[in-house]
Amino acid sequence: MRKTTMMVALALMPVWSVMGGAAMAADITVSAAASLTNAFKEIGAAYEKDHPGDKVLFNFAASDPLVQQIAKGAPVDVFASADQDAMDKAESLKLLAAGTRKNFVANTLVLIVPANSRQAIKALGDLQQPAITRITLGNPASVPVGRYARGALEQAKLWTAVEPKAIYGTSVRQSLDYVARGEVDAGFVYATDAAVQKDKVTVVATIPTTTPVTYPIALIEKGPQVGAGRRFIAYVMAPGAQAVLAKYGFSRP
Repeated sequence: MRKTTMMVALALMPVWSVMGGAAMAADITVSAAASLTNAFKEIGAAYEKDHPGDKVLFNFAASDPLVQQIAKGAPVDVFASADQDAMDKAESLKLLAAGTRKNFVANTLVLIVPANSRQAIKALGDLQQPAITRITLGNPASVPVGRYARGALEQAKLWTAVEPKAIYGTSVRQSLDYVARGEVDAGFVYATDAAVQKDKVTVVATIPTTTPVTYPIALIEKGPQVGAGRRFIAYVMAPGAQAVLAKYGFSRP
């Protein structure tokens, strides 16, 4: 009788328990910088194919607002930022699982104009021209690409001249759209974003930045799916996902 009862109990146990703790299927929530949208969507689809049952749910936006959402209790498992400042804020708020922060890709800041532009813009100094009246960049207070752009302009002693012309975007993709639609004369985005709309925007200059454009990724300590979050980060760091990121123009950090 005791043997029969044990066999019934084993039959009712979840498969993962019988197999010694194999990973359960999970919904993984990833909050990621807007510039990662295209690459991460492809990586997410590949991850789901390689991990049957797992589902990757993405939330793309500027990095700083994502930190604020997580700090307010948003159920996020993984955070990927477009700069170190945003990840530093997450770390200072004790949102990150210790030892999980890693730099996984790098990018480049570029100056773009609408594809049909007739303005004579070839370098940062050209933004001082009186005919150039609208220049978009992410808001430096909350958007990493804006911080990179402002730093480059300050380094070139041009911020005072450009700031009155600034049209702030809430994310790098909003700034990209402003340029693509011809609503501004020029804008600052990442090289990977310009490539997404290469038929509508033209890169006129690659802009040196005061700090490297590197992207960190980390596990959120109180995320609902800690184990699955670790799996996704490991997947992003692996050669297959790195090849996808390279295809979209990202480089090694």
